[in-house]
Amino acid sequence: MPRGDKDKYTDKQKRKAQHIEEGYEERGVSEKEADRRAWATVNKESGGGNKSGSGRGVKDTNVSARKGGRLGGKAAASRPKAARSASARKAAATRKRKSA
Repeated sequence: MPRGDKDKYTDKQKRKAQHIEEGYEERGVSEKEADRRAWATVNKESGGGNKSGSGRGVKDTNVSARKGGRLGGKAAASRPKAARSASARKAAATRKRKSA
């Protein structure tokens, strides 16, 4: 079997990789890099191809999907109140400008 062959992956893993790849491409990542990142994510979450007998019953993890959520708020909390207020005022002014 040649390197990069996806025969050992389940249909669900292939769909997941396709969905992740589309998300990266929407954010401006090149097609080749998006494909590489998508399969790396699928491998991290599921441990690779699952169609062979021994690994069939292993549950997928969601480590990659949850990673961003854990980080939320830490950066803002470490900034001084004056900086957060300035950012809030700037954002409000931008929203006001864009809606008019």
